[in-house]
Amino acid sequence: MAFWRWLRDAALAAAVVTVIGNTAFAAGLKEEIAPTGKLRVAIAVGAAGGAFWCIKSDSGYAGVPVELGKAMAAQVGVPVEFVEHSNANSIVEGAPQGAWDVSFLPKDSERETKISFGPVYDSVDTTFIIRAGLDVPNIAALDQAGHEVAAINDTTVMRGAKSFMKKATVVGFKSYEEVFALLSAGEIDALTLARDQLNLIAKQIPGTKVLAETFKKTDTAVAVPQKRPQSLAFVTKFMTEAKANGLLKKAYGANNLSESTLLTQ
Repeated sequence: MAFWRWLRDAALAAAVVTVIGNTAFAAGLKEEIAPTGKLRVAIAVGAAGGAFWCIKSDSGYAGVPVELGKAMAAQVGVPVEFVEHSNANSIVEGAPQGAWDVSFLPKDSERETKISFGPVYDSVDTTFIIRAGLDVPNIAALDQAGHEVAAINDTTVMRGAKSFMKKATVVGFKSYEEVFALLSAGEIDALTLARDQLNLIAKQIPGTKVLAETFKKTDTAVAVPQKRPQSLAFVTKFMTEAKANGLLKKAYGANNLSESTLLTQ
């Protein structure tokens, strides 16, 4: 009888320690991941949404990062605040200044030296969209002297295009809006981005054509500023669960995106 009482008391004590530990971790997490009292989610805003890009309207922001950011803030137990940027590079550069707490953006080796990435959730082909009126059937025909290919400055896509293209000129621009306007006006020969984004652009700019070939894969992942171990552990767990419980698929569906690029494993 005494043994069972001892075992019961030991189990109760262990449970109390676990609860206290979890409570302390939760409090520490909230202080680290939301130091302003809000979960500040950095997003890049463009003319069309997607797995990374978001759109802005009178009713607010929309995009996969928006859906994930709202759900993440709810788990932490704080309000969400979306911090708007013109591109991924702007997001990365804002991390050391403490401008945001969580983001979802394309991952590459250079960015891994500046921010901490969690699980990849989207992997998409990266290719080119050709302006209306230009007869370019494939990448080889595009990669010729005299052709100008636009990219967004200091992005993983721009770095990939500059490494891949041998004859065409790759020119960087500040924002999505700028390259979209140039392509619409026919002032650039081509634009390089992830295929899902280019497919959306092709629907908006008549006569443009997305090439069937691919020159690289672009992986998008959750990220936090460096030296935030509790934040990284939390977002890793959150995204792992979001893949398994259908939250990620729901975010894609809410933004009319194909699940063909979605990584659930």
